[in-house]
Amino acid sequence: MPDCIHCPVRESAACAVLEEDEREALARSGRNLTAQRGETVFAAGDENTACATLVSGALKVRSVDPEGRERILALIHPAGFVGEMFAPFASHDIVALTESRLCVFGRGAMERAIEDHPALARALLRRSQAALHESRSLLEMTAQGRAEARLAALLLDFAAAASHSPCHGTERFDLPLSRGDIANLLGLTIETVSRKIGAFESEGSIRREGRRGIELLDPAHLAEIAGR
Repeated sequence: MPDCIHCPVRESAACAVLEEDEREALARSGRNLTAQRGETVFAAGDENTACATLVSGALKVRSVDPEGRERILALIHPAGFVGEMFAPFASHDIVALTESRLCVFGRGAMERAIEDHPALARALLRRSQAALHESRSLLEMTAQGRAEARLAALLLDFAAAASHSPCHGTERFDLPLSRGDIANLLGLTIETVSRKIGAFESEGSIRREGRRGIELLDPAHLAEIAGR
């Protein structure tokens, strides 16, 4: 059973609108799931029998064309809702970008919770609207002409997703995407992604820490590059 008391997204997930006893009752119908990097959590074409809240880590929503080419359609960050409540089958793959922990519920249990708690239904609707806005922003990002503008916007989005503040991004975070994933997402080459990240570091906008760590030294300059 999920441990709601120590859940790191208990104040930001959709279930935060529930009273403590209501949340505990919902938790009794759920289970914990840990997905390793590269593991498919939900697969396109599978029957929609479950949904989940992402507790930690990061996920990507992807499609694969008949030639086997992957297209990243959206990213899911902690507190994000995972699954398609009102479709009989999953439309896309949901794949772990890093080791990810999820709080998983059967579809029937979640549907009953929504019927019993209108506040939860409204919270999920707001989260769906936010996810739609993020997907549109992602499309706009990939349509921007300059490679550095796309990459700067993505770094700022990752900083915002890793922050506990709704107003300010965090200064340090780990990139959940590989260079190849970033290139795929932004419509760039891996070489361009590596070159632009190196340029951001050389000019003092960021500092790399290890394989995936990023520290934003001048987020205002990144925002200017991104046109924000």
